[in-house]
Amino acid sequence: MIVIPARLNSSRFENKILVDILGLPMVIKTAMQVSALDKVVIATDSLEVLDLAKIHGYEAVLTSNVHQSGTDRINEAVNKLDLPDDEIIINVQADEPFIEPEVVKSVINRVKEVKKNNENTMIVSCYKKITSDLADDPNHVKVILDENSNAIYFSRAKIPYHRDHYENSSYSGHLGIYGFTKKSLNDFCSLKPSKLEKIEKLEQLRAIDNGYSIAMVEVNSKSFGIDTQEDLENALKIFKK
Repeated sequence: MIVIPARLNSSRFENKILVDILGLPMVIKTAMQVSALDKVVIATDSLEVLDLAKIHGYEAVLTSNVHQSGTDRINEAVNKLDLPDDEIIINVQADEPFIEPEVVKSVINRVKEVKKNNENTMIVSCYKKITSDLADDPNHVKVILDENSNAIYFSRAKIPYHRDHYENSSYSGHLGIYGFTKKSLNDFCSLKPSKLEKIEKLEQLRAIDNGYSIAMVEVNSKSFGIDTQEDLENALKIFKK
């Protein structure tokens, strides 16, 4: 099941999930991007978004308005839906209206591997190679990987620091797609928000802070999360072509 957390209010871009994306509200455009892969459910704190989802034929679950993260929101939704513990849950952010289905499919396949092999992994996510200029933007989160493609750290800062200033230095940009089983999602959300999570405002650091593994999959993607009006303008220039 693909669950899209859809909080209406955003401090950086008011009501961004309702802005027009090629004739559709952003949250609905995101749902349409991935609807061929599996059932899509929208988890929201807004009656307006709840009604909007139903108009466009998507199931929606009304959740609390006090959640600090999207993952906490989808956890409430999947528990209301009474899903089995081994159900695969994919968290796709509502501000990814141009996410490629192949990217989400890569995360789904990696979660299936984790289940099959009984790997000690709490979360599966993905990344793409980005340029040094893009890595300068704190809205584009960077991830550092170990030799087994597990995440060591995520940051809004430009990491790793290239001391020798390689001309063609590349960075790993995180895409906000998360794969869980229902059990690992429940386990994650039973943890208290961590110190680093609060500092960076990155919920995935909660898992790392508590000693859990996040398996990362490299993908090819032109998509990026829309956090600001400038992001929206840039995305429309790219994807209108």
